[in-house]
Amino acid sequence: MSRRIESVMIPGPAGRLEGLLEEPESGVPLHAVVVCHPHPMHGGTMHNKVVYRLARGLRRTGAVVLRFNFRGVNLSEGQFDQGDGEVEDARAALSFLRGRYPNLAFSLAGFSFGSRVILRLGCEQSVGATRLIAVGYPTRWPDLDVLQICAREKIFIQSTHDEFGPIDSLRQLVESLPDPKVLYEVEARDHFFAGALDAFEHLVEEMVWDESAASV
Repeated sequence: MSRRIESVMIPGPAGRLEGLLEEPESGVPLHAVVVCHPHPMHGGTMHNKVVYRLARGLRRTGAVVLRFNFRGVNLSEGQFDQGDGEVEDARAALSFLRGRYPNLAFSLAGFSFGSRVILRLGCEQSVGATRLIAVGYPTRWPDLDVLQICAREKIFIQSTHDEFGPIDSLRQLVESLPDPKVLYEVEARDHFFAGALDAFEHLVEEMVWDESAASV
């Protein structure tokens, strides 16, 4: 039986949000993940190639994945809100996903700007996400104070040549954070994992969910 793929419209705080809900490659869903895309003002959408690979890798772990467009992107209503409104968009997407799959554990994942959004939301004590997966975290933006007190499992995946999140600065940041945490480094040419998208996707599928992975 082919996997289920559904285009959805999610009730959001600034209007409807366009989304794509995809069940695992095979079998019944084992967990649920919301995936957030890069900066809306720099061409970021749920169809970004890193976001697509992230979502596909997660589906292969048994996840049902909800990608969506932030407010003002493609068919999503509203206007860009400097990250604050986008956190609320992610909250609405998570509520939608949990409504569809109320019995599944859930996580949040995001690339670049999307990684900051999911960390802001997921570190809230009341949210209850199992894992926070931050891909291409842009360290050149001001640090998120909430990370210093975030007790959720934090997984960072970074290109070794990320121009917006240099690997040395991310190593220092992750080292300073409370456990549980882990940093995976992918040998790639730039922020978008050029030359290493296959390796990135394989890591998401095989390593992100490895319970024995050592923390930094």
